[in-house]
Amino acid sequence: MKDEALLRRYLDSVQLKEEQRTGWQLRGIAEPESVADHSWGTAYLCLLFASLSGVDHCRAVEMAVVHDLAEARTGDVATRVAEMDDPDVRRAKRERESEAMDALLADVEGAVVRELWEEYEAAASETARFVRDMNMIDMCTQAFRYERDRRYDEESTRDQFEGWTRMEEFFATTEPRIGTATGRRLFEIVRGWYDSLPATGATGGYQSPGDGATP
Repeated sequence: MKDEALLRRYLDSVQLKEEQRTGWQLRGIAEPESVADHSWGTAYLCLLFASLSGVDHCRAVEMAVVHDLAEARTGDVATRVAEMDDPDVRRAKRERESEAMDALLADVEGAVVRELWEEYEAAASETARFVRDMNMIDMCTQAFRYERDRRYDEESTRDQFEGWTRMEEFFATTEPRIGTATGRRLFEIVRGWYDSLPATGATGGYQSPGDGATP
């Protein structure tokens, strides 16, 4: 019976595979990534860079896998620059997500998953702060890729991004929230890639970069 209960909760959770990232939808990205795609990217960044940050790579990867689990119930809520400093917005989002975790982990031994999620949400450890940074580096890298490959129509989404040209808002949202030295180094690299793109975006597909070249 325990196996079936766990599988039922897993079935609820894999909605993340279908939940497209709202920020990319607002930008009009063609076939945007899912929340599960983003979680994988965050986890892989953790695996690549944890040793350089002095954190436990196993715990970091585990935390990254579940850090957006609540969105299987709540959906993805984009964090806009204008809302970042509003404590009421943050509190309401946190309450909805906590209720979602209660539902997703009901009737199963979900203590480990909940502990990882709570640690991440509270940024309660160096590992959690590192994972939070890798979460944002994944987002910025994705913004760079979408801009490089011209995956959206800038004119059709201008009203959603008033005051921002191209995808600068994603970098502006990220910069004040970076909290670790590793996160800062990676952010500066990705922002440098982004800043070096022509204003009209790339005209072709991916080309492997040489030394110092933009990917």
